[in-house]
Amino acid sequence: MAYDNVETSKILSRAEVLDAQLRNAHPREILATAVREYGDSLALVSSFGAESAVLLHLVSQVKPDLPVLFLDTGMQFGQTLDYRKTLAAHLGLTDVRDLRPHYQDLATGDPDNKLWQRDTDACCNIRKVMPLDRALGEFDAWITGRKRFHGGDRLRLRVVEEADGKLKFNPLANWTKADLDAYAAEHGLPAHPLVAQGFPSIGCWPCTHPADEGDDVRAGRWKGLEKTECGIHVARAPGATVDVGGDI
Repeated sequence: MAYDNVETSKILSRAEVLDAQLRNAHPREILATAVREYGDSLALVSSFGAESAVLLHLVSQVKPDLPVLFLDTGMQFGQTLDYRKTLAAHLGLTDVRDLRPHYQDLATGDPDNKLWQRDTDACCNIRKVMPLDRALGEFDAWITGRKRFHGGDRLRLRVVEEADGKLKFNPLANWTKADLDAYAAEHGLPAHPLVAQGFPSIGCWPCTHPADEGDDVRAGRWKGLEKTECGIHVARAPGATVDVGGDI
């Protein structure tokens, strides 16, 4: 146990040092530092959602063969699956990995594919949290697309943080919606097709709805529920898997 505490302290210290160095850096510099520090032990997790093209384009400029982990939950919009293929090809990303829930987990926990109607947290756990936990086992650090302007707990988001024994880089933490739009326009990045239909944030089809004008950017996610996150970005006790928490 003492050894674990020492290792955790080292990771926390490294996260604090890197966050201090990079907290005002351009996202491209943050990505380049992450690649330099972690090399083959680094991955990007992307939803290929409404705002994903900007970070994916930046990655394509820094390291196009970086592993990109995409959660194919079995309940993604068809438009998202098409966008994942066309955008990856457009940007020249060569190592996009589709993560799917294990058949046995679905057979046991969601045999009728209606768990989302009864327990959205448990559904997210089977279809997102567990597959990502398994995939991240081979990496020491990972990159997310979260931003502070999303609100909630993300208002305090650091550029570099520690969670569950790994470093997490959030290159776009400081950027606003205007920054994202300007970058996408400058580089001619294709938009997710559902954005034009009023979806500012896109997840699985049963729990994603268009947002009303003036709503928070994530207002269409789990509409009508207190839930605002899927569970990926919440620190968990060793061995724990179910939790209410983040999104990519």
